[in-house]
Amino acid sequence: MQITSVNDALTELLGFLKIEKEEDFERFREMVIQLSLKEKREKGITWYPIQVKKEGFTFGERAFIVVEKTTQLNEPHRFKPGTPVELYSLAEDKFSDKDKKDRKVTGVIQFLRRNQMKIVLNAKDNPPWVHYGQVGVDLLFDERTYVEMEKAVKKVIKAKGDRLAELKALFYNELTPKFNELPTVHHDYLNDAQKKAVQHIIAAKDIAIVHGPPGTGKTTTLVHAIKLLCETEKNVLVTAPSNAAVDLLAERLSNKGLSVVRIGNISRVEASILDLTLDAQLANHPESSHIKKVKIQAAEARKKAGKYKRNFRGQQREERRDNYREARELEDWAKQLEDKLLGEILHGAQVVACTLVNTVHPVLNQLKFRTVVIDEAAQAMAPATWIPISRASKVVLAGDPFQLPPTVKSMEAKKRGLGITLLEKCVEQFSEVSFLNVQYRMNEKIMHFSNAQFYDNQLVAADEVKNWILPKGDVQPVVFIDTAGAGFDEEVNEDTLSKFNSGEYFILREHFLQFVEGLSEHELEMPSVGIITPYRAQINHIKDEFLADEKCAPYEEFITINTIDGFQGQERDVIYISLVRSNEKSEIGFLSDYRRMNVAMTRARKQLVVIGDSSTIGNDSFYADFIKYVEDLGGYRSAWEFMS
Repeated sequence: MQITSVNDALTELLGFLKIEKEEDFERFREMVIQLSLKEKREKGITWYPIQVKKEGFTFGERAFIVVEKTTQLNEPHRFKPGTPVELYSLAEDKFSDKDKKDRKVTGVIQFLRRNQMKIVLNAKDNPPWVHYGQVGVDLLFDERTYVEMEKAVKKVIKAKGDRLAELKALFYNELTPKFNELPTVHHDYLNDAQKKAVQHIIAAKDIAIVHGPPGTGKTTTLVHAIKLLCETEKNVLVTAPSNAAVDLLAERLSNKGLSVVRIGNISRVEASILDLTLDAQLANHPESSHIKKVKIQAAEARKKAGKYKRNFRGQQREERRDNYREARELEDWAKQLEDKLLGEILHGAQVVACTLVNTVHPVLNQLKFRTVVIDEAAQAMAPATWIPISRASKVVLAGDPFQLPPTVKSMEAKKRGLGITLLEKCVEQFSEVSFLNVQYRMNEKIMHFSNAQFYDNQLVAADEVKNWILPKGDVQPVVFIDTAGAGFDEEVNEDTLSKFNSGEYFILREHFLQFVEGLSEHELEMPSVGIITPYRAQINHIKDEFLADEKCAPYEEFITINTIDGFQGQERDVIYISLVRSNEKSEIGFLSDYRRMNVAMTRARKQLVVIGDSSTIGNDSFYADFIKYVEDLGGYRSAWEFMS
């Protein structure tokens, strides 16, 4: 592929991204723009009325405000930390004609707690009208990620004669990745495949690829490699598409004794690593309280200068000018002090960790990175992956292209290739890909089906897990409970149009109760249990039923109920999967995304229980193969066995 055709491909990618953005915005517009205030309140996309609980100043030249709902307390809503919002006032009689256009200010949610919301405003000061009453906050369309993705791809297209241009050529197969001599890696806790992956990461001159199937110790491998990189590089940029993946790496790296700074919205960071965040490290610094005092003094000076006066006299003009000058001087002083602190913390960090889009954070402009490590790269659209790549000269991509794919809302953009990740391209075209082949999570019979379907039977179960089973009862590692003929048709939630299947939950409950009764009889410990389903309505149905059931509720602390996406990176002793779909047309919807099913099926350590209708799913070759596999193992069960 010539450089012109590479740029043509990237330009085409920009077009797909535009289609995706338009689809996303259209969905938001339909949900929000045409609604009345009452309808927006009911749908949870506005809080109104609200009252101010606290005001102050955050790091950088921005004010914050904490607001609280006064009605519809504890009602569900769509606000999330990190999303943009608009604070507004409907108190028209409080504003002069001149000021009416200033009744709005935008910001970003920093945290949510029950009926309270902390908003960091895109302003130096909190507007005075927040105290006039009739104040509300609206959810805004979040286009920031799209803007940054577009910028990144355009930057790559323009790249010529520099390191980014070389990386572009490598990712589009114009050049071949090169490696220095492989170093020796000692550590008994790494297996041969993990050691080889670490060697290739250290030796890579430009790109290293780590393909880590479920349970193969990808995070362990990356942590060891990053620790070694930090011995020869001043700092390493560590990133991933999700906050959870970034937090996991940040915590593990910190536990290894590395100095880590976590960049991002603190409300999206795990509580266990809050001390690693830039905000916390700044706030805990002795100079922090002094900077806050200076900012408050600057705000007071601006407030004095901005007081409305009908007629200015010479002395008043002078006072106003002096107040503005004092405010500017105080602001400059606060910024100098803050920049000095930021510099100390960032330059002292061996690892900077953040999500893909947060690698554009302006505080990172003062750092230069040799290596960027991108974990869970199979979950990131290519335009998003280019954002951090442009900050480094060496790239490590890690993930599994057979697990969760990127979320692409537009079917057209997906069909045209927006869902194809850089990791997928590299796994297909590079000869040097580090494949982690020993899994430490599950019984080998649970592993076997995914191994055959996705990994060409290259995976091997470690000796310590390959024969894991439950202590009592139905100890078969893989069970399929067939609801065909039981009359458990799928249902639709009228509000969300999501599907659920109450019959499948009934069978799941019966199997679960038989299981726990057997444990109780023999006074055995309760194992961890996960209940997974692709459909949100089924999640809600199971949670409602389970918690209201006097026989099930006592086991709540041992049970996690969530969607497939919510279980990414997690594992449990026992996993139940409710497939939901049961209809005469054999329509399977979300179930046709086999990569998501691979994630669901590989969360189990000792037993996997799948509940579904063979007459609906059996016409699909993937599920037909699964049912046959379970039958051959002796794990096939009929729903009728649990309906006595």
